[in-house]
Amino acid sequence: HYYITNNLRIMIIPVRCFTCGKVVGNKYETYLALLQADYPEADVMDTLGLRRYCCRRMLLSHVNLIDKLLNYAPLEK
Repeated sequence: HYYITNNLRIMIIPVRCFTCGKVVGNKYETYLALLQADYPEADVMDTLGLRRYCCRRMLLSHVNLIDKLLNYAPLEK
């Protein structure tokens, strides 16, 4: 779920909540790490300070599409 540029792994996650504008992009890696440690999703969201359901939606519903998009080269014919 990354793409690599200059040996850096980069995820495409929205930086801000679409509804309220709160910064959520910096919380994604911590979110994934806590989920891997078998914490419940509600506790992870509370720990990250995501109390509003609009901000929770940003992380819960995120789908990394960059891997699929990189398979297409629109300039090549």
